[in-house]
Amino acid sequence: MNNNDNTPAAKLTFKEDLLKRIADTKTTRWWRFGIVAALFLAWVAWMGNWWFALLLILLFDIYITGYIPFTWWKKSKNKMVRSVMSWVDAIVYALILVYFVFAFVGQNYQIPTSSLEKTLLVGDYLWVNKMVYGPRVPMTPVHFPLVQNTFPIINTKSYLDNPQVSYRRLKGLRSVERGDIVVFNFPAGDSVLPKLADPGSTSPFRGIDYYSLEKIIGKQAINARKSEFGELMYRPVDRRDNYVKRCVGLPGEMIGIRDGVIYIDGKPLPQPENVQFVYWFQTKFPLLDAQWEEFEIAADDRKGADISTADIELLQANGFVAGDNTKPIYSAPLTEEMVQKIKSSPATVAIVKAPVRNDEYLFPDGISANWTHADYGELWIPKKGASITLTPTTWAIYNRAIRNYEGHHDAYLGEDGKVYIDGKPTSKYTFTMDYYFMMGDNRDNSLDSRYWGFVPEDHIVGTPMRVLISFDKDKNLLNGGIRWNRILKDANPDD
Repeated sequence: MNNNDNTPAAKLTFKEDLLKRIADTKTTRWWRFGIVAALFLAWVAWMGNWWFALLLILLFDIYITGYIPFTWWKKSKNKMVRSVMSWVDAIVYALILVYFVFAFVGQNYQIPTSSLEKTLLVGDYLWVNKMVYGPRVPMTPVHFPLVQNTFPIINTKSYLDNPQVSYRRLKGLRSVERGDIVVFNFPAGDSVLPKLADPGSTSPFRGIDYYSLEKIIGKQAINARKSEFGELMYRPVDRRDNYVKRCVGLPGEMIGIRDGVIYIDGKPLPQPENVQFVYWFQTKFPLLDAQWEEFEIAADDRKGADISTADIELLQANGFVAGDNTKPIYSAPLTEEMVQKIKSSPATVAIVKAPVRNDEYLFPDGISANWTHADYGELWIPKKGASITLTPTTWAIYNRAIRNYEGHHDAYLGEDGKVYIDGKPTSKYTFTMDYYFMMGDNRDNSLDSRYWGFVPEDHIVGTPMRVLISFDKDKNLLNGGIRWNRILKDANPDD
């Protein structure tokens, strides 16, 4: 046999080629495959759907056999191609990892409003644990993992509407408990006017949700002002804006509020340590920034009191000096500790809890006409498997849950006073999900379940565990802009 001839080697069969590739694989590659495969199979078992295990074939090819040329660029003679593709490869792997971590483990979340002050502050960045209640399987699986629903600057959707996956939650450590601070998708965020959601909007209604705007100006006015509001669009459940509130009512409970105190099944709940109510207080002179800081009142809360003629008697009865413009009267949400600090200050003339104003847009429509945010209810919170008798009154309370959350979009109250579901008159309805009642600790300045109703279980995202870092937007970074004392602080100290 001539060893110098150029006769090509005999072509290997698929079986021979497969065995050769397996035999040529380095031990380190086998170890990496073993670790990834074990983690993947654990995830498949957690998902409870063994069809996903078929993807193990793809992982085997990526790490061992290499039939699919994922790394074709490594053999390119073009240096630029190798350089660019190495970055693309790293970014794709990172995004896949972030997608799975954010979907099944947890993610960061920023506190944008003061509804939970002083428990959570505006500018807090939280780590939200999704494994406590069990992670929700992505219902909109094709989405960019680093933004919730809209790409910044270009203001386009960061997800594809299709495919959509039915709600399913993996096994967690426990269910939602009373007192938990919970991150959830905003239930009233299914219908969105995109221009109002844009931070750059100049509309006086910027930031108001569609249903609140509908109550204020009506559907016809909204339709007539599309240049200002934009075209109405729908968002799927898991792409709705994230909200954070405290869970105060659990499925199957009766909730009511009397003079700011929450009652569950007729029994009062203890107030969280950091609960706040709006107070009026008068000082001997206008306060400077240093004095506001001493009272621990945020810049956005430093306001003059909106006092009517009817309030003068209340003020005088509590030691206020009426008609003296040199002694200003301020309004601010305060904890009990802050109230005592202001009372003991030599700058203070008097302090009193602000009177409760009538609320126009409380939930549910037509039932809450005589309620206020401080004297509210009572309402029964829906529970999975529990039934209600359908009447015009119960329909007014639970129709949104039945139609929007549980999928009976064509359900309606007929002129005969009967409720029709799936085209048939129905006297009873059995709920298929659990619901929760959420409220902010800043009780007089929180848009919560008192205004937009119950939170369905499929909207629950997770619970914040730690404050990662906190920024004070009213200060620069070199002068108190970073709240060092809040880094890694427990995000739910009152639980």
